[in-house]
Amino acid sequence: MTKKVSERTNIRSGSPWEPVAGYSRAVRLGNVIAVSGTTAVSSSGEVVGGQDIYLQSRQCLETIRVALEKAGAGLEDVVRTRIYTTDISQWEAIARAHKEVFGAIAPATSMVEVRRLINAALLVEIEADAIASDSGH
Repeated sequence: MTKKVSERTNIRSGSPWEPVAGYSRAVRLGNVIAVSGTTAVSSSGEVVGGQDIYLQSRQCLETIRVALEKAGAGLEDVVRTRIYTTDISQWEAIARAHKEVFGAIAPATSMVEVRRLINAALLVEIEADAIASDSGH
């Protein structure tokens, strides 16, 4: 018996880095959606939130929300997030932003400190995995 392979959908954000690095903002395969590491960079390439890690976190989460919607899912479908920060001492501000978005959903998560991100102005990067409630989109 041959099992039908689900159709893969790559969700692009229009970032100039996607074709350079060969990645998509998100990928949907069946009802599983993986959202790439997301930083607080606007569509024009500017860092949103300056040195405010809370505002940067909120921007990351907003970009993730948009990617999920393009993939036919929503924040309520997120089952796991991964948070990378260059300053773990500011974990409470990051956690506050995460709770504001995911408090009722309560996905599995982790938060780790890294030495640096791709741009020194970036303080936080967030990934998300979701399982959509239906396999179509």
